[in-house]
Amino acid sequence: MLNSSDSIHRLIAQLARLPGIGRKTAGRLAFHLLKVPREEAYELADAIRDLKERVGFCSICFNITEDDPCPVCRDSERRRDTICVVEEAMDLAALEKSEGYRGLYHVLGGRISPLDGIGPDDLKIKELLTRVDETIKEIIVATNPNVEGEATALYLSKLLKPLGVKITRIARGLPVGGDLEYADGMTLARALEGRQEIDQ
Repeated sequence: MLNSSDSIHRLIAQLARLPGIGRKTAGRLAFHLLKVPREEAYELADAIRDLKERVGFCSICFNITEDDPCPVCRDSERRRDTICVVEEAMDLAALEKSEGYRGLYHVLGGRISPLDGIGPDDLKIKELLTRVDETIKEIIVATNPNVEGEATALYLSKLLKPLGVKITRIARGLPVGGDLEYADGMTLARALEGRQEIDQ
């Protein structure tokens, strides 16, 4: 049986595993949760449990969703001839907020990063290739404008060019080294409008 000290240490260890949370911040969060009313702490625990039990990935585009296929893939008003490829579902959400794009999406689930041990087979690239048929006119590569994002964009371009589809890259309205998730809507809308075809 864990005593209270062991419980605190266990919670701190779990919180510190979250991205962007160091041991010090994890400690502050753990002690905050100790002070809040029991109901508030249980609401957090229930929200995490619901997330893991009810939320999954769209079988078409790999966006996060409670219903499969996701609302974007089900939306009959969207353009069906364009697919915007993003690294993560957070990037899709950021682009949707810009209201500058009304096509389909494909979430890779990351980016090629050999230093982190992430190769093409670890991403949803094969699934993207199966979606490209004669109805698809354009693939917009909207990976982040950093070294890994650029490498992923180039890799995708080489795979997709032989399929006879137009491949474009979002314009440089985004800061190099930045992430889509933190960009404002206007910047994202301009980046989409100014996209360019990828040269090999």
